[in-house]
Amino acid sequence: MRILKTIVVTAIIGLLLALSPLRAAEAIRISIPASMTDALQEVAAQFEASGQYPPIVFNSGPSGALAKQIVEGAPADLFVSANRKWMSYLRDEKMIDPATETLLATNTLVFVGMRNTAVITMADIIRLPQIAIGSPKSVPAGEYAAQAMDKAGLLTQLEGGKKLVMAKDVRQALVYADRGETGGAFVYKTDALLATRAVVLFEVPQELYEPITYPVALTVEGAKKEAARAFHAYLSGPEAGQIFRKHGFSAAP
Repeated sequence: MRILKTIVVTAIIGLLLALSPLRAAEAIRISIPASMTDALQEVAAQFEASGQYPPIVFNSGPSGALAKQIVEGAPADLFVSANRKWMSYLRDEKMIDPATETLLATNTLVFVGMRNTAVITMADIIRLPQIAIGSPKSVPAGEYAAQAMDKAGLLTQLEGGKKLVMAKDVRQALVYADRGETGGAFVYKTDALLATRAVVLFEVPQELYEPITYPVALTVEGAKKEAARAFHAYLSGPEAGQIFRKHGFSAAP
C-alpha cells in the first residue's frame, strides 16, 4: 500500500512538472514601456480576475530596446510603444499585425525637481548642474525631451556643458531627480505622480515636442492566440480606460 501511494504521489508530481512548461507557453507575453508598467499591471490583474485566460507575463523597458528584442526573436504576443517610431519599426520588420494597431492613450512631458528649485520655465534649466533624461536613442521620453531642448535652443549648450545624465528609462530619470542626484529630470506627467520628494516644476510647452502617444498592436504570433486577442480587445474597453485615467494618462484622440 505504501509503495502504491509513493507511485501515485510521484506520478502527480511528474504531471505537475510536465504541465508547468505548458502553462508558461500559454502565458500572454507583452512588451511594454516602463512608463506604463503600473497602469498595465493593474489592467492585467483585472483581466485575469475572470480566470478564463492564462497569466500575463510582462517585459518592461525602453520601447526601442523592446522592439529590437522582438526582432531578434524575444517572445511577445503584444507590444505597446511610448511613441509611433518603434511601432513603425516593427511594422516595417513585419513583426506586428498592422490590422490590430491602435492608440491606447496619450501623455504629457514635464520637468521635475525639488520644491525649492528656482526653475519655472525651459530657459531656467540651463542654470542647473545636471539634468536627467532617458537616453534618446532608445527611450521615447528622452527623445521627446531632446526635441524640446533643441527647439528651445538649449540642447547644444547643455550637451557641451556635459549637463545631461542619460538614464536607461524614464523611471530611472525620475529616481535621479527624486533622490536629488540631479537638479531635475524630464519625465512623463504619469511618472511624476510616483515621486516621493520631487515635484512638477513646469509642464513642457506642447509646441516643443511631438504629441506623446502609446500605440499598441498584436505581434504576428500574438494575433494567432485567442487569449492575446482577448487582452488586446480588453485594453480598448471602458474598464481599462478608467485605469489609464486613474494613472494620469489621457484618452487617445
